Amino acid sequence: MTSLRADVYVAPPIPWTRPNGQKGGLWSPISCTLIHGQDEAVLVDTPITTSQTEALISWIKSVIPRKKLTAIYITHGHGDHFFGIPLLLKAFPGCKALATAATLEHMEEQIRPDVFEGMWGGRFSGEIPRPFELAQALPAGNEIFLEGNVLRAVEVGQADTHDSTVLWVPAIKLAVCGDVVYGDVHQMLGECDTKAKRGAWIAAIRKVQDLRPEIVVAGHKKTSEIDGAFHLENSIRYIESFEEFLEGGAKDPRDLSRKMLERFPTRFNEGTLAIGSMNAFKSSKLTTKL
Repeated sequence: MTSLRADVYVAPPIPWTRPNGQKGGLWSPISCTLIHGQDEAVLVDTPITTSQTEALISWIKSVIPRKKLTAIYITHGHGDHFFGIPLLLKAFPGCKALATAATLEHMEEQIRPDVFEGMWGGRFSGEIPRPFELAQALPAGNEIFLEGNVLRAVEVGQADTHDSTVLWVPAIKLAVCGDVVYGDVHQMLGECDTKAKRGAWIAAIRKVQDLRPEIVVAGHKKTSEIDGAFHLENSIRYIESFEEFLEGGAKDPRDLSRKMLERFPTRFNEGTLAIGSMNAFKSSKLTTKL
């Protein structure tokens, strides 16, 4: 018997701003998973902004008031899953941020001035904790130990971005999936702008299925959602539907988005879908020219 258990915090959607200063919509909710035993805990992923992270810190202290947070694991290199690191390290002395070597390389790219300002700085001006703190690379084996239990970083490759990972906790059959798996939120297909990349994302989800998890935490999900293995097939179906409509005669990005919304009417964040649709059509036109 293991003493491990897990709790999930979902940072609520927050507004982001367009380069022209106008409102751009809401960012998808972000899940942060706290895995803990009798005395110690590991957190998986952080939100984006100072206010989001301060709320997460308050939540952690309420959930494990007498336990020590020893590590923060980052599933992939997108900034909306690691920008909260500096505030967390300050709030929990002795804690370490950890990631695979490939994720660390992606994180370094995300804070490069041109990338940061183009993607994050303008959308959340003055809201992201500075100075940045990145993770340490995990040692060979990609394992974290929590009170004698192994937490294993499983590298699955392409998901909504490259070099994605899942944190697998075999003692409780828990897979904390970052953006490999989504809940009832539109999946970010903006970087998966080719059929090959979308196929690779499906293959990544299949790797999670091979672990036979009983608990699956999606990286973006609604607060009300149960963390079940059904998210795996649902995420695959979403990508397959996108491919079906793209190849089946969608006239333009708007038509593709419309078809997806008809099939997935409850998913949150239509803006994410719009970006994926536009990028898919741009990519297909470039491929045709080549």
